[in-house]
Amino acid sequence: MAVQTDKKSLNEIRYSVLDLSPIIVGGTASEALRNTLDLAQHAEKWGYHRYWLAEHHNMQGIASSATSVVIGHVAAGTTSIRVGSGGIMLPNHSPLVIAEQFGTLESLFPGRIDLGLGRAPGTDQLTARALRRSIRMDGSEFPEQLEELRTYFDPSRASAPMHVRAVPGEGLDIPIWLLGSSGFSAQLAGQLGLPFSFASHFSPENTLPALDLYYRSFRPSNVLDEPYAKVGVNIITADTDEKAKRLATSLQLQFLNLIRNTPGQLQPPVDNIDEHLSEYEKALLQKQLGSSIIGSPDKVKAQLQSFIQDTKVNEIMVTAQIYNHQDRLRSFEIVSEIMNGVE
Repeated sequence: MAVQTDKKSLNEIRYSVLDLSPIIVGGTASEALRNTLDLAQHAEKWGYHRYWLAEHHNMQGIASSATSVVIGHVAAGTTSIRVGSGGIMLPNHSPLVIAEQFGTLESLFPGRIDLGLGRAPGTDQLTARALRRSIRMDGSEFPEQLEELRTYFDPSRASAPMHVRAVPGEGLDIPIWLLGSSGFSAQLAGQLGLPFSFASHFSPENTLPALDLYYRSFRPSNVLDEPYAKVGVNIITADTDEKAKRLATSLQLQFLNLIRNTPGQLQPPVDNIDEHLSEYEKALLQKQLGSSIIGSPDKVKAQLQSFIQDTKVNEIMVTAQIYNHQDRLRSFEIVSEIMNGVE
């Protein structure tokens, strides 16, 4: 798991999926979850390494709020692909509950479960309070929560005898990842010798600084000898640039609604996104979605190769908010062909 320092071909890089289980306009959560499993089954066939689900709350367009439940659904419907969280927002939960949930998942699906952890609420402050009951909003408790969680899996980390045990959970080797969109988790992951996943799909400006901080902060551990970095990227592709650009307007409209504080279900694509936003909103979209890779297979291949060389990552995690499920499947299939060198 070495950091890439030399130029590598795309087929030497692992590629994975980040899924928000999008609920489309006119659709239902049931349909979204069926589509999630269908995409996971295709991703497994196409050689994707892992399939992660994201925790968000009070979002009309996201069906993966009960993330551990959806992970179990996907793992039960697949056979070999790794399945995990991208991520569990640890401040929303008791570390013991997460240890038990993921201990159960690992017991059901041995060797296939990942536990990606974030320190953000994954929602607005009012919903965070409903989730947590008592709350500190700055995330300062995250390192302590993380250590408590790791100790449930490995009681030898405890400084005193443990009277509360995680069953299932204790003694299981479940890979823990730290997720981030800034430098805090990058530095913490490096200091603890844990793998790190960065959210470039909505925080492009912080990508290189956070990865550099992770690489510089890294200390070998009993988990990793060398840093291992993965980056989330919006990749939307189709057989032509024009079609890919049109499909990507659903993602742009989704972020536009977040900017306007009017979140909703994933909207169908539009012919001209510029007709739907002001110049100021256009600049905000560029700031949040600037690392998105959108276009025909040739265009995506060139941009993806450049992105991997700039970031020196070991793995990319592809996310694609596409309205039509068949178009979404085709986009992920094209990415797999690019990564595998299929002409």
